[in-house]
Amino acid sequence: MSQPLKGKVALVAGATRGAGRGIAVELGAAGATVYVTGRSTRDRRSEYDRPETIEDTADLVSEAGGTGIAVPADHLDPAQVRTLVDRIADTEGRLDVLVNNIWGGEKLFEWESPVWEHDLDNGLRLLRLAVETHAITSHHALPLLLRNPGGLVVEMTDGTAEYNGATYRNSFFYDLAKTSVLRMGFALGHELGPRGATAVALTPGWLRSEMMLEHFGVGEENWRDALDRVPHFVISETPRYVGRAVAALAADPDVARFNGQSLSSGGLAGTYGFTDLDGSSPDAWRYVVEVQDAGKPADTTGYR
Repeated sequence: MSQPLKGKVALVAGATRGAGRGIAVELGAAGATVYVTGRSTRDRRSEYDRPETIEDTADLVSEAGGTGIAVPADHLDPAQVRTLVDRIADTEGRLDVLVNNIWGGEKLFEWESPVWEHDLDNGLRLLRLAVETHAITSHHALPLLLRNPGGLVVEMTDGTAEYNGATYRNSFFYDLAKTSVLRMGFALGHELGPRGATAVALTPGWLRSEMMLEHFGVGEENWRDALDRVPHFVISETPRYVGRAVAALAADPDVARFNGQSLSSGGLAGTYGFTDLDGSSPDAWRYVVEVQDAGKPADTTGYR
């Protein structure tokens, strides 16, 4: 198997589960050394109280062909992030890919709840987890990434700039968080581009994460059983799909052409030719606009 990222070092901040895990594994499959961080370990769970751990993610990275290194870190704590980056600098001497995937807000936002009715403490914590963590991590990690030309920063969000710019996303706090991360990719593009690095914002489509599958009462092997209740789930994708998008970007010598842009897994599949694990190429955001939001029956013909 080709490993175009052999010798490269990546940090996936927020890699316990979901998109972060999928990205870490695909970077490993491409040969990278991948530092995976999060708050859920085999010794201690975060407030999510879920079974996935960063050690499990690191093992999957190594099994895929890379080197997975789990480092517990709370990215709201600047001291912990500084220690993490110092460790990478001392051990590896470089950082080639930074993926800011910290989120942690699934249990904090209230669907369709206006700001004056939304729990204020939960909303403000969501913003801290989704926005402040990314800023702290970039502040400490980017000097190391800039030591060598060609570095890549990926700001993970939900929704493209075009879609979120015209669409209310669930609640005031959720909308603000996801739009802020899109803007981070744009702003970092301006700051990194002249210094030889690239920054992008990237969104998966409807993600079949561990939590989403559990919510619908299905597993990856029988996810289509949920379609009777949620027909548009038919456009969904595995976390590995967006992982392949990140690996393709990281291996592209001409990745600077995307600097500052908002990208999607489905859009990049059309550019690079990768597929999801089942061989399909779901283009979720085009589907959402043209089928789901248009009120049409679920039908992925032409969309995967």
